[in-house]
Amino acid sequence: MKPLEHLFESEEELLVEELVDQEEHDLVVFNDDVNTFDHVSKVLIKVCKHSQEQAEQCTMIIHYKGKCSVKKGSVSKLKPMCESILDAGIQASIL
Repeated sequence: MKPLEHLFESEEELLVEELVDQEEHDLVVFNDDVNTFDHVSKVLIKVCKHSQEQAEQCTMIIHYKGKCSVKKGSVSKLKPMCESILDAGIQASIL
């Protein structure tokens, strides 16, 4: 492979990564039998900058529906939030 062709592929890969990162994704929190409503609510307030009311509503949805999208955004924006939620012992994923 010629160096220019390789460079082009790398640039193309970077452009694809940038496009994927610009897509809107959901940060989803899942229900469990371990964490309290209060703990989940406090984590959502701290990590996602939810209001008290918004955090409580999300917590109720998580409890009754099994999951809730708590934030929308790019992967690069959601990834640190997801990691913080996971570090707090709450199951979460970016979808």
